[in-house]
Amino acid sequence: MVVPWSDPSDPTGNRRFIDLRENPYDLDHLPEAELYAPLLQALRALNAGRSPVFTAKCDAWSMDAHELDALRAELDLGDFTLDLREMAHGFASYVDLLVRERSVFASFHQNEEFASRLVRRAEPLDYACAMLDCVIRPAMVDLTGPQEGFAISLYIKALGVDPESAEANWAAALESVVGIIRGKDLS
Repeated sequence: MVVPWSDPSDPTGNRRFIDLRENPYDLDHLPEAELYAPLLQALRALNAGRSPVFTAKCDAWSMDAHELDALRAELDLGDFTLDLREMAHGFASYVDLLVRERSVFASFHQNEEFASRLVRRAEPLDYACAMLDCVIRPAMVDLTGPQEGFAISLYIKALGVDPESAEANWAAALESVVGIIRGKDLS
């Protein structure tokens, strides 16, 4: 991941990194945040002054049949009463996170620890139809000078019996995960 970034295929230049720490009102320039209020709230919280992270990129979408099949296979529903076949709709998002503290940002091991703590704290959450996945990636950030380190891509995916319930399950899981990240015992 490279920050700042821009999409060379976008002739308008609108698809680019927006530093929401410095300019929180620039959320208005993110179509994803306009379309999905839970994502807007998550970005606002993750880029707030006391947050241990900031965001570099995000997206949200309705899942296609292939993604739904993969998510059904990964979820362990145990005693959940609904049949997976009834969960015909899915919604997903990703948010690329960078840890603000330079020593943590620069350390793969500390990013791995951060992601592991997040996953452990999310495990007891009661979202049988939702999944959290964290992927650690190399990152180059050049906002005040070049820095090499690591980013965490945070994926949240959810199933539902209809598009509305899939999006509602995703929104609830996203809100809880953001709450864990903002919690003082994670960082």
